[in-house]
Amino acid sequence: MEMSSAIYKSWNFLEQALPNDLKKRGIAVDDKNSPNGLRLLIKDYPYAVDGLEIWFAIEKWVKEYCSFYYKSDGMVHQDAELQAWWKELREKGHGDKKDEPWWPKMNTIEDLTHSCTIIIWVASALHAAVNFGQYPYAGYLPNRPTISRKFMPEKGSPEYQLIESDPERGFLSIVTPQLQTLVGVSLIEILSRHTSDEVYLGQRKDPDEWTTDSGPLKAFHDFGNRLSEIEKRIIQMNNDKTLKNRVGPVNVPYTLLFPTSEAGITGMGIPNSVSI
Repeated sequence: MEMSSAIYKSWNFLEQALPNDLKKRGIAVDDKNSPNGLRLLIKDYPYAVDGLEIWFAIEKWVKEYCSFYYKSDGMVHQDAELQAWWKELREKGHGDKKDEPWWPKMNTIEDLTHSCTIIIWVASALHAAVNFGQYPYAGYLPNRPTISRKFMPEKGSPEYQLIESDPERGFLSIVTPQLQTLVGVSLIEILSRHTSDEVYLGQRKDPDEWTTDSGPLKAFHDFGNRLSEIEKRIIQMNNDKTLKNRVGPVNVPYTLLFPTSEAGITGMGIPNSVSI
């Protein structure tokens, strides 16, 4: 909790946008001559490359949807329900940061589009990239122990001598015990698994029941098609031997931002929202 509290002190809603996050970390810069006005400084960075494609696809979909229902900035500003939602998000959801100057004012279509794009990105693609790759690595507990039961042993102590003489036994005496390991690995397996009824980004089970407005339906259909094209490009890049970081030395392709997936532990698939 102390770590989370310390990190949250510098939390900024606008920095949750992928382009802003990459620029803050020195991985991308504004460039009007590059696609979407952003240039990656590390070209072979799968998370950034795939993520930006997903980000701008979401942004286009949100813009088309919002622009259909809000024909002017004034309509955004005068929407009482929308303004109440935004007020609750700031004052209840982030009460200790409600007066920060970086919050969008929610007075324009651009404010609405950008804010909704950030929320959708965090709840879908960002969560997928962080979550669904856990089991292949953390499913083997020595790779990522959940706790350390002892302090680092001092040189000359019995614990230090044990690690020197029998590293495996010494290591296991420090990390998570067996019962807690079973619980922890089981949790990681559940979190990393897609259910058979998972609904992925760009999909809806019954789109005709969601709305009958032709504009949003077409925009949603186009969004799904863009995601399908992104899938094809990801496959092509993962087969490109010049992109060393796409598969790594153990030949495991980067698929965490591949939009769809089958059921089970697949290391791919972006659900419409966080689903646990």
